[in-house]
Amino acid sequence: MNYDGIIIGIGTFLIIGLLHPVVIKAEYYFTVKIWPLFLIFGVLCMAISLVSPSPTERSLSAVLGCSLLWSIKEIFEQKKRVEKGWFPENPNRKIYRAAEIGGEDK
Repeated sequence: MNYDGIIIGIGTFLIIGLLHPVVIKAEYYFTVKIWPLFLIFGVLCMAISLVSPSPTERSLSAVLGCSLLWSIKEIFEQKKRVEKGWFPENPNRKIYRAAEIGGEDK
């Protein structure tokens, strides 16, 4: 019996599900300046998918690569969500932002 489809489906589900909190934490701790790291690893995973011998590995590395590249967009969207107050802002960053604009900490 061939389980490749089920493995790829479960792997895709897990990759997408795990990257959502990674994006939230990355924006919280590193701001949107972390996006080049997502780009590097996304392109690397896509390259791995081109040379991997196994169809399952090729598929999962391609899914991971595309998900990492999509996460770049999501990091910038997460910044907007934080600005709207939908997610908490890193309190250490709030101090720096207040100092930049000459105001006081909220």
